[in-house]
Amino acid sequence: MKSYINGALQNLGPEFGEFFDRSRTAIVSIDLHRGHLEDDPLCPCPAPRARAIVAPVDAFHAQARDLGVPVIHVRSTLRKGGIDDVAGRKSAWRLVFPLHVGAIGNADAHAIEGTHWTEFVTAVDACDLVVSGKKRLSAFYPTDLDFLLRNMGVGTLVLDGCLADCCVLNTAFEASNLGYRVVVPQDLVAGTHPDLEAAAMRIVAMHVGLVTTGPLLLEAWRARSPDRL
Repeated sequence: MKSYINGALQNLGPEFGEFFDRSRTAIVSIDLHRGHLEDDPLCPCPAPRARAIVAPVDAFHAQARDLGVPVIHVRSTLRKGGIDDVAGRKSAWRLVFPLHVGAIGNADAHAIEGTHWTEFVTAVDACDLVVSGKKRLSAFYPTDLDFLLRNMGVGTLVLDGCLADCCVLNTAFEASNLGYRVVVPQDLVAGTHPDLEAAAMRIVAMHVGLVTTGPLLLEAWRARSPDRL
């Protein structure tokens, strides 16, 4: 079992076994839908760096399914008309994000239910689960993700998706506050900038969970045979 501590990969002791117990683990894949990933001038909230993780995420999910680890896809969805956000009280990110990345011309279309922007780009298998209704930065708010996880008997969450320095980071904090063990494979998340991705991973590793990679996590899962879980 290995994790990044102060940016360096280190071995972990047996007290961290719960983080690698695949029998009580679920993958929560965050916001890998067209509204972030479409290579289109009309993409309402572009996260171009996240396009590069689609294939690795799909490969990781496929191997995790083979090991019996459930995959939950979370997507942002807002009611038609935008009362949840643009036609009500706007999310803070809509005001501050453009100050850093420039104006986003089609931002009001982001996550509106019934539009193609909410379609997943990553593969969704028939055995996977989907949580819709994310309306702010955490995958838990105001969705039924926590309700679902507790009914599944899940104690550890593996987070992938985007944005590493925004929704993944917020979800990691809330998951830890709710009592879940958190693992983030740093090769399966993407953010707005490499420096912010790195900072987000250092924050997760310092305060709320473990940061590793997809291959290392799969290796740890395979090393723990069912009779040891």
